[in-house]
Amino acid sequence: MNILKFFTAGSVDDGKSTLIGRLLYDTGSILADQLEALQQSNRKNDDGTIDLAILTDGLRAEREQGITIDVAYKYFQTEKRKFIIADTPGHIQYTRNMVTGASTAKLAIILVDARNGIIEQTIRHSYLVSLLGIEHVVVCLNKMDMVGYSETVFNAITDKYKVLAAELNLKEVTFIPVSALKGDNVVNNSEHMEWYQGTSLLNFLETVDVDNKSDYNLARMPVQWVVRPQTDELHDYRGYAGRVLSGSFSVNDRVTALPSGSSSTIERIEIFDQKPLEVYAGQSVTLHLKDNIDISRGDVLVNSDHLPQNSQLIEADICWMDTRPFDESITYLLQHNSKITKCKIREIIYKVDINTLEKQDAYDFKLNDIGRVILKTAEELAFDFYTDNKANGAAILIDSRTNLTVAALMFRNIAD
Repeated sequence: MNILKFFTAGSVDDGKSTLIGRLLYDTGSILADQLEALQQSNRKNDDGTIDLAILTDGLRAEREQGITIDVAYKYFQTEKRKFIIADTPGHIQYTRNMVTGASTAKLAIILVDARNGIIEQTIRHSYLVSLLGIEHVVVCLNKMDMVGYSETVFNAITDKYKVLAAELNLKEVTFIPVSALKGDNVVNNSEHMEWYQGTSLLNFLETVDVDNKSDYNLARMPVQWVVRPQTDELHDYRGYAGRVLSGSFSVNDRVTALPSGSSSTIERIEIFDQKPLEVYAGQSVTLHLKDNIDISRGDVLVNSDHLPQNSQLIEADICWMDTRPFDESITYLLQHNSKITKCKIREIIYKVDINTLEKQDAYDFKLNDIGRVILKTAEELAFDFYTDNKANGAAILIDSRTNLTVAALMFRNIAD
């Protein structure tokens, strides 16, 4: 049974938390004590029914204000699939939280209030989905019960969103009319919208194909540890341990160690006491090579037929996450998988107004700012472009003074 991780985004009061609560409630994914607390809660909807948003509003401030502030992760499963939900904030001041929650998602659910249609926040959230390279987008037109389950309203909003999707190059977009409050088209198909011939949200989540076949050949494994027991029993043992980022490795595959460029062939693969012939993305393994070549922690083992980029000058999109603004006098640390190197932001190409999508000249970055920069690293990085391989195309910036993560990076090109 595979796992689908998705996130929800939408404006305040669009019903993100209620939608997730409905998914959990109607699929029977709530524990008995949670259900009892839910039933005893003072928070009720206008019609007297239980307020399902309580299930995801975990922080006291969220419950008091009725908004989502931090990312809340919820887990449930059906007979067909396991799910991890990241309930992300809609406020512009929590953009960094949304980027964090969405960074590892395979699918995005964007909620649109059917009464309001496409608004500024919808544009902002859709831009972030495009920026993060999330291929599958579900636009849930929520609160259809408040517009009389109108097909005309649904069609008008979807036509407008299709224009935005084309502008942002969003490829796989699905539109589902729902009422999270009433449960229409969330888990079960609605009886109030006979004009809608599509599937329910849950059925779509269970059946959508999110397997990224484009990175199958891009085998990448950052070396976490060089295993050398140096005991009498294992005096010749030399293995390279790490987690396979993408693609697959097989015995007898030709691999290259970067940045040195030395090559060898995989002689043996180990996972605990097993010796599989092939391993895949997500598995933690130890690779043994036929030749003793110079490999250290932070190096990357890759498929010799599909080499990544190798450069010190990188063009990247950046999302600033620190309350301290960017300081051009500081040498930051860049962490790319297990490799850490010093880094300078050599040039700010532009900053994006994520409400209007306008690109602006800029000289600094402040909390939640997004733009494009040119980086200069002290050592060469072996990376892929984010559009080709997200797992090996992203990094973080660290403030060397505080050791805090200050920015997220998505590699887009090699700079001149």
